[in-house]
Amino acid sequence: MTFFQDFPVPPRPPQPRATRYIPPPWAGAPAHELPVAVHLGRFLHRTPTMALTLRSADVYSTGCVFNVGWLFRRGEQDEDSWADLHHVFFQPGIGHRRGAGQQTNLMFGVELPDGSKASTAHQPLPGFPEPAVEPDPPVIALNGGGGSGGDDELAGSGTVWLWPLPPAGELRLVVQWTQFGLAETSVMLDGGALRDAAAGVQRFFPEEDTPA
Repeated sequence: MTFFQDFPVPPRPPQPRATRYIPPPWAGAPAHELPVAVHLGRFLHRTPTMALTLRSADVYSTGCVFNVGWLFRRGEQDEDSWADLHHVFFQPGIGHRRGAGQQTNLMFGVELPDGSKASTAHQPLPGFPEPAVEPDPPVIALNGGGGSGGDDELAGSGTVWLWPLPPAGELRLVVQWTQFGLAETSVMLDGGALRDAAAGVQRFFPEEDTPA
């Protein structure tokens, strides 16, 4: 027996089990659902040096996530101008409001058939808690997914969360990024098709949804 084995190991004090935090439905997609993927395959904007794409929507029981991507090719920019675009492209807080002046960052908006609207320009900054009181719908939030850049191209992707599920009718998705020369533009989507797709959502643990 070695020296340290002469000393008894103290019992471990009981550790209280933390309560699992469940974010409110407007804060983001449910964590324990397998969504239904709806192919969209639309260009939100396309020029010889820029493409902004709407790839698909992941539909959940409470809302949907739009998967978007963007790519910029170097045009006539000199080294300094291209370096400035690099800085803008990779700066944190993409899509968030900065001060009360003109908003030039990437912004998304939505307009529902009843005329109600929402914009990412006024969403809370990352890391801030979601509001304790349920906001008026709709709610839309942009989350950056990553990006890469080189001497000739800049590419990135992100997701746009929409709560709640849209009603039947035309849903207008709006985008603007004036820092990269993209004026306000929009596409029309079938809100009813997205809502109908939610019928195929599968829960990871359906027993948790069974009343006691």
